[in-house]
Amino acid sequence: MLDVCLLGTGGMMPLPKRWLTSLMCRYNGSNILIDCGEGTQVAIKQKGWSFKPIDVVCFTHYHADHISGLPGLLLTMGNAERTEPVTMIGPKGLEKVVNSLRIIAPELPFEIRFMELTKPEQSIQFQGYRINAFRVKHNVVCYGYSIAVDRSGKFHPDKAKELNIPVQNWGRLQKGETVVVDGNVYTPDMVMGEPRKGLKVTYTTDTRPVDAIVKAAQGADLFICEGMYGEPDKDKKAKEYRHMTFREAAHIAEQAKPKEMWLTHYSPSLVRPEQYMDTVTEVFANAKAGKDGMSVDLVFEE
Repeated sequence: MLDVCLLGTGGMMPLPKRWLTSLMCRYNGSNILIDCGEGTQVAIKQKGWSFKPIDVVCFTHYHADHISGLPGLLLTMGNAERTEPVTMIGPKGLEKVVNSLRIIAPELPFEIRFMELTKPEQSIQFQGYRINAFRVKHNVVCYGYSIAVDRSGKFHPDKAKELNIPVQNWGRLQKGETVVVDGNVYTPDMVMGEPRKGLKVTYTTDTRPVDAIVKAAQGADLFICEGMYGEPDKDKKAKEYRHMTFREAAHIAEQAKPKEMWLTHYSPSLVRPEQYMDTVTEVFANAKAGKDGMSVDLVFEE
């Protein structure tokens, strides 16, 4: 199961009932945070989740509304007596930016490991899941992210018995390892079925529509996309500041065909995004206006 919580949905500045941009996912004991805008700590507390298990933090880019909550979060994680390393992923300049913010959080009981993105697409493997980064189009270097959980095929014990593979080696084959027993080589494909559908969440903000987003969100279980402007007269402004309108996000979803889309990263002037959702749902029906604290538990299909 992949737990997803949209912690903050605001862009530019926080509002009384809308924190700045942040998303948190949990899978198999690993907690992944994407962006850390002002209010992220409060949003995590309101959700009832914990700061201490956060072991991966991804940044789309380094505008303040996406990273201003980081120093306080690091201090809180340190005060929670975390000692395990934290991995941070982001565009070039990541280490310099984070260390500058750490002037007010200089002493931490855990190591920070930096992974700077330099290519249009990069995939980083963690234990049990992948983070796929893809470059988008903002007025600074900016990335979107997909969190993907792959799922292997079913193990067929009858095939393993037919091949006389000792039971103690079955687990290794299920993990994708090749086994050699008495000179005989056994590979996972001998006893495993076809890979089954996994889980995928794709998240992107602060960008114009680009093909990379369509490709990344293809067939996602959940696609979380910027909808900076919902009003019909904001097209020019969206192009000027390299953001997206609701309708542009809808057309991306129409092409990528995720199961569901949530909008996020609203302009402060967009107080009631629900009023403009008809411009989205007439293009892509299964779309929702994201709200702070909005959550879903994604489960594997049987």
